Parts: sequence; C-alpha cells; structure tokens
Amino acid sequence: MKSAGDKLPDQTLETLVRSFFKESSMYGFSQIDYVRFVNMLLDLSMEPVASEAESVSKSRSKEISDDEVRILDLPIESKRIRIRKFDPDTDIEVMKKWLRDKSGRQFLLSRVTAKAIDLDRIVNDDWNILGMITTHDGVPVGCVAYLGFNSGQRKAELRKLIGEPSMRGMGLAKEATKIWIRYGVTVLKLKKIHLSTLDTDIRNIRLNEALGFKVEGILRNEIYLDGVYRDVLRMGLWNE
Repeated sequence: MKSAGDKLPDQTLETLVRSFFKESSMYGFSQIDYVRFVNMLLDLSMEPVASEAESVSKSRSKEISDDEVRILDLPIESKRIRIRKFDPDTDIEVMKKWLRDKSGRQFLLSRVTAKAIDLDRIVNDDWNILGMITTHDGVPVGCVAYLGFNSGQRKAELRKLIGEPSMRGMGLAKEATKIWIRYGVTVLKLKKIHLSTLDTDIRNIRLNEALGFKVEGILRNEIYLDGVYRDVLRMGLWNE
C-alpha cells in the first residue's frame, strides 16, 4: 500500500485519467460535473480508515517538537478573544442554539451534498478539530473547526461561526480565523487549508480574501437553500 506522501508516476496517472474521461463521456459529463466529481473525490480521500487512524496519530506525535507541545494545547489568544478546546459536555447545547439561524445552518452544511452534517458526528469524529471562541472572561461567542484533518496530506477544511448575533459585524470572525490559521500552520503543520462559501455571502468572501484565500472553483447551482439554488465557491489557502 502506498503511503500518503508517495506520488503515482505521471504515466500511470495519465492512463487512469484517460480511462475515466472515456467512461465519463458516455454519461454526458460537463465541465462542472468534473469539478463536482473532483470535490467529492477529495472528500472521500480525506475519510480515514480505522487502521490508518492509529498510524497517523503516532506519526503526528513524532512530528511535533518539544516547543510545539506547549502550543498544541489550546487556548490561543488575540487582542479581544481566545480559542479554547471544545468541551462537548457544555458546548454542544450552546452550539445547538447558534445553529438555529441561517448563519448557524451554513456552518453544518456539506459543501458537496447540501445536506446538514450532524453536530454529534462532527464533535465525535477524531479527524475533526474544534475550538470554541470566547471573550477573555470566558463567554462563548462562536466556533472554529478543522474538518477532515489529514496529517499525511497536511490539509483540512476550515469552518468558522460567530454564533452570538450581537457579536457579529465587529471583526471577531477575522480575528479568530487569523489565529486559528496560525494554529493550523504552526502546530498542525497544515500546507493547504480550504473552505467553501455561498456566492451570496459577500462579507464572508471578502473576509476570506483578506486572509489570503483564493477562489479555486465555482460549483454552479450546487445547493438548494431556502427555496433558491445557490452557487458555491471553493477557496483555498496554500502555506508556502
């Protein structure tokens, strides 16, 4: 079995691509279908098998230096907020309250299937890393997450939510995302961070762009939400 860091020879990869292209043409694939296929394939590639989880956990511990061990344990802080470890015993109920409004629903929305991902499934999946955004005096205001964290490929999907409506529009999402990205890059050793956003969420798109994310693809009419089909933008950040 090939390790996560091994690459197929170009000739082998080209043969596989040509074979798939020939088969997919029979199904009437369009360009957008190929983009959707790649996104679904990426999702599947980040789903761990049980036997792989232990080896990844061991390799992750070997890769972390003594200095980084002190950083690995949250919380991390910025000027106005801190991000601590997500505590299922107390935070799930807070999250359920936040997830009732439109912004909350989008936090759980799958970027491919347009179906809401179960909160308990996200929390209990060892390949997801969640942090609770709080004020410095401990009041929860939002949540950040890395979904599908893959230490071999060094990539994960970023999600963020300012759950308290009264705390939105104050720049806290940007502040929290900045230190969460820094945590992902310096501690989790991420090289690629990606996310998806609705094309109508202009504020979120501008925030992502300001943080260095670039549009990598557009899925046309990908999600049916509140009675309307919406385009989804996939955006990525590459850590040089």
